[in-house]
Amino acid sequence: MRITQKVVAASVFAMLAGCSLFGSKDSKNQPAVLVELKNPSLVPKQVWKYSTGKAGTNVFTPAVAGDSVFVADADGALSRLNAASGKELWRVKTGTDLTAGVGSDGEVVVVGGVKGQILAYDANGKQLWKAQAASEVLSSPVVGAGIVVVRSVDNTISGFDAKTGEKKWNVARTTPALTLRNAPGMVINGANVYIAQPGGKLLALTVAGGLQRFEVVVGEPRGATELERVTDIAGTPVIFEKDVCAVSYQGRVACFDAATGAPKWSKAASSDKGVAVDQRFVFVSDENGTVSAFSRENGANAWKNDKLTYRVLSTPVSYGRTVAVGDYQGYIHFLSREDGSFIGRVQTDGSAIQADPVVSGTNLIFQTQSGTVTALAVE
Repeated sequence: MRITQKVVAASVFAMLAGCSLFGSKDSKNQPAVLVELKNPSLVPKQVWKYSTGKAGTNVFTPAVAGDSVFVADADGALSRLNAASGKELWRVKTGTDLTAGVGSDGEVVVVGGVKGQILAYDANGKQLWKAQAASEVLSSPVVGAGIVVVRSVDNTISGFDAKTGEKKWNVARTTPALTLRNAPGMVINGANVYIAQPGGKLLALTVAGGLQRFEVVVGEPRGATELERVTDIAGTPVIFEKDVCAVSYQGRVACFDAATGAPKWSKAASSDKGVAVDQRFVFVSDENGTVSAFSRENGANAWKNDKLTYRVLSTPVSYGRTVAVGDYQGYIHFLSREDGSFIGRVQTDGSAIQADPVVSGTNLIFQTQSGTVTALAVE
């Protein structure tokens, strides 16, 4: 279960497992039993399937750039696939175990190694350079405007020249006494990179120089103990038109002006995954397995589906008339975008889906922890 896999840092990081601080919660909350969908209105079609290696204890999210999808695994394999057909265009062994990836702008492909190595390849799979991060890297690097941005677990954010690997800038941020050991995401949009932060903060820096544009609070730490005050943003912020939206653990879901950081709205929520955003809604799968939709305009509650409780859901994705979300048994659930009702379901390989789903053209792509990459389409 997701909660028992979380790791908290208190000066140094320590694994919480077995009788963890979160264990009592998991022991009494059993995953919801799936009810068979009779006459589903949506039948997903598998367009292609590809097998890479297992993710282990880390999370590897596919990167879509142009007509390609880049995938990686914990054993060090990095592959480029044709996004439409799933055909393998190349596959390389990086020579080290990996902990993070993939980031790509289509020309440079970047992954993170087990000891904080940053490995960059060109579009043909040839290694360009190798650099060293300040500490272990769990978050996928991002590439844009000729810069590779890397965040390490000590919350040091660095910018490297995408062609040479030369370090261009470095920003060291403080962290609360306790933080989740996870893979908070980053996204580049135009001249800015938006970075999920511990303590419920969302940071915007310039890509070129690492200068701060703004920092806003998504979730305000509350509670009597340090554990109750953990409000990290665990998922990846999402840019949609002029908005940037994010959700924090034990905090809130909120949208801001992407240029200035001015708040638009916020609502109470708790998730260790990210958000999905489309023209009308912001979607959140919370820590208890409830999927909710909020109005993108003002944050009003549109609907919620609480039939997937404790199934350890992935970040949702808006896809046509549906909202899709994966779970700990490898099921992908398709909900109606309008009211949240179940309209379809498909199973993958039986292992958990923790990586963010991605969309490439008409294909919806999921990667499981066992390494199955599946592209689906619906009528």
